[in-house]
Amino acid sequence: MVQVIGYDVKEKENGEEFLLLVLQGGVEAVKSEATGKMYFTARTVKVPATFDEDTCKSLVGSQFEGTIIKVPADSYQYTIRETGEVIELKHRYEYVTDADAVLKEQLINSELVH
Repeated sequence: MVQVIGYDVKEKENGEEFLLLVLQGGVEAVKSEATGKMYFTARTVKVPATFDEDTCKSLVGSQFEGTIIKVPADSYQYTIRETGEVIELKHRYEYVTDADAVLKEQLINSELVH
């Protein structure tokens, strides 16, 4: 289950605006690679939407089926807002429906099959 916790307005290169819904998954415990200590977090992702701003506002607080998964990505640097620390990440988060999550979990990567 995910919850809409907000929305964001972005601008394309041509100046046209578009909207993103900000989704958040459930709370999970994670072990810090730097300190080895446990902390709680929730995965958050922004997903493009075709709604107008009023509709996006009205959706805040809504919950619907799906999950936010961690997927491999090219390395990039990320600055932690609270501390200013710059870290290197090799993943991103993606929203998937429950059915898509099962398929991703059950299917074998075609690159692994010869």
